[in-house]
Amino acid sequence: MSLSDSSSNPDPEGVIDWPARLNLLKDQATDPHLKAFYGAGTVAPETQISDVPMVALDFETTGLDPHSHSIVSIGLVPMSLGRIRCRDARHWVVRPPLPLHQGSVTIHGITHTDILQAPDLSEILDDLLTALAGKIVVVHHRGIERPFLDVALRWRLKEGIEFPVLDTMAIEAHLHPNRHPNWFGRLRGKAPLSIRLGDSRSRYGLPHYPPHHALTDALASAELLQAQIQHHFSPETPIGDLWF
Repeated sequence: MSLSDSSSNPDPEGVIDWPARLNLLKDQATDPHLKAFYGAGTVAPETQISDVPMVALDFETTGLDPHSHSIVSIGLVPMSLGRIRCRDARHWVVRPPLPLHQGSVTIHGITHTDILQAPDLSEILDDLLTALAGKIVVVHHRGIERPFLDVALRWRLKEGIEFPVLDTMAIEAHLHPNRHPNWFGRLRGKAPLSIRLGDSRSRYGLPHYPPHHALTDALASAELLQAQIQHHFSPETPIGDLWF
């Protein structure tokens, strides 16, 4: 089963040659942070997922649009298929350039007081990019972490960022293509199958974690990926079949 070939996934991101792409971006980058990040490269697409170094990543943000909202916290957990390295996990609260929205405060609980003395993203950028460099980033819904970090760096460095991801939400979508009932199913009261993080975890018997904390959600995504590979793929699955 492959998520990233054109027959199973129409998303053009899925056919990127990531080693070649990062090598090209290394030559094009002018910012030293990004040049070093791209210089770490990535594994070849035929590499078995059991041999792939990964890091689970989650952002809490002030909203869902990366062009008008900002990152307020970052959680990351280094991992492999066989181990989640909680000892090396990192969590940052960062100060957004725009004021917090009350709606987002209600969701993630990060308040104006919390960000008052928090660093700007640029102040923790070395640590963040070092933690991500050379690894495959695991997220639940690639429409958040990659575009938000790209826009944030364009605003600060005048250069964006690209990197390969494993998207646990995309895996669930691939596994459940009929999750939206047809009209007859809806008439009979059949509800859509949710692929949200907590609901996806429950299908594998994973424990409930309170949502909307960046570090907890990163850990939750790491555990979910391990369960998905165990149940539906194998340790020998090439990473190129799953990354975007």
